[in-house]
Amino acid sequence: MYLKFLWSLLRHKWFVFVECCRLGVPWLGVIHDWSKFLPSEFVPYARYFYGNYPKRADIHGDMRNILSDRYTAEGVQAAFDVAWLHHQKRNRHHWQYWILVYDDEPDKIVCLPMPDRYRREMLADWRGAGRAYGNPDTREWYLAHKDDIILHPDTRERVERELGV
Repeated sequence: MYLKFLWSLLRHKWFVFVECCRLGVPWLGVIHDWSKFLPSEFVPYARYFYGNYPKRADIHGDMRNILSDRYTAEGVQAAFDVAWLHHQKRNRHHWQYWILVYDDEPDKIVCLPMPDRYRREMLADWRGAGRAYGNPDTREWYLAHKDDIILHPDTRERVERELGV
């Protein structure tokens, strides 16, 4: 499971590096997704994408139910959610990094503009992920997910111009 995830991660990083070079930010391609090698991300990602864990309901009465919840599908999902949040907030190429929720007004969300280099890395990430995981049409992917991606208007305009939308 861990070797499969490592191979997948390295393959993704390679395609992102190639795209970062094309977009003029090669160093960001080198350091792209470095945090996925940290145990706080690597282990939950590997378990989530390549593990096979039973649901809590399926182990009722089994000796495994005395073990930690990390060995259940629900525990793996919860650990992945924390790892994904850490990843988004550690890496500036994720649009979620640029979302600000005010402490005193939790319903108020402000989207900050992405600096050009991280916007380019985000595009490289989308393109690299598409190549690595079998959906090479980034424009098509973006159009399908556009309504779920929160971007500052200036950032969105530049992304859509780059993608030909």
